[in-house]
Amino acid sequence: MTLRVLAAMSGGVDSAVAAARAAEAGHDVTGVHMALSSNPQSYRTGARGCCTLEDSRDARRAADVIGIPFYVWDLAERFHHDVVEDFVSEYAAGRTPNPCLRCNEKIKFEALLDKALALGFDAVCTGHYARLADGVLRRGVDDGKDQSYVLAVCTTEQLAHAMFPLGDTTKADIRAEAERRGLQVADKPDSHDICFIADGDTKGFLAERLGAAPGPIVDVDGNQVGEHEGSYGYTVGQRKGLRLGTPAADGKPRYVLDISPVTNTVTVGPREALDVTDITTERPVWLAEVPAGPFGCQVQLRAHGEVYDCVAEPDGDRLIIRLARPARGVAAGQAAVLYEDDRVLGSATIAETVRVPA
Repeated sequence: MTLRVLAAMSGGVDSAVAAARAAEAGHDVTGVHMALSSNPQSYRTGARGCCTLEDSRDARRAADVIGIPFYVWDLAERFHHDVVEDFVSEYAAGRTPNPCLRCNEKIKFEALLDKALALGFDAVCTGHYARLADGVLRRGVDDGKDQSYVLAVCTTEQLAHAMFPLGDTTKADIRAEAERRGLQVADKPDSHDICFIADGDTKGFLAERLGAAPGPIVDVDGNQVGEHEGSYGYTVGQRKGLRLGTPAADGKPRYVLDISPVTNTVTVGPREALDVTDITTERPVWLAEVPAGPFGCQVQLRAHGEVYDCVAEPDGDRLIIRLARPARGVAAGQAAVLYEDDRVLGSATIAETVRVPA
């Protein structure tokens, strides 16, 4: 069946090959590049971004080679509100957000998809490394590139209008295919870091928007061991850049254990104090039938992070996750994504954790 497909083209090799595959499959494909900044020079340039003027030109050239129509859609205001402002407010609240996950949720599969459907398109095609068949979202075959984690926030309704042509292929093979197709982005490096922080200085970016807010850094006994310029500049599990004035009694490194915006306090302690066993999450999104009670599965707690066996238990608007073995450095604000082998069952946002007793 021929579909009207809107191919989201970031200017990179993955989205270009995804669009080419969709067109080769016989679909009526239109390429679109999302302009996500009213001032593109303020975002990452060269190969490190995904929404610059250079990326827009790369996407247009790829569309010309594929032979599909191409447009640029201005989603800068929506991106700033739903991704950039959310990023800042989450750090201000002592949480650690994932802006790429939020971009998928609010931009690619809400703003972009809603507009595509309103214009009569049947599906949005992206270059994500994940597999989708009969409404079931699964990991991509390339373990190192699998992006099912950042797609797990999408609803079943959104996934019904999604297309991921790269999920059954490795990144190396995608680059080789791009070269065979004559796409100039075949050797373009992957984007890294956060696209809207031009110099990569997350702490400086937040300080510029939230201002200086000095406060104490304390150990687990409440003793002040240093001072910070803003608790928003830290994340659970952080070791570097703490600048502690008082060394630990055992001489070992200390890590950020907790961030309290209310008291403007950062708590540090030994590495083993980062271990958690129970996780409370909120705002679950289910891609499978909601279980009636506790059930066994696996959970991933950060993008490309380790996978843990667990027991998950729905509890109203929350989801309680009990790990079979401790996980280290679990940060509020990140997503907990549940799997059954390679199938995504659902996701939720980490709200609280219970540490392993000392």
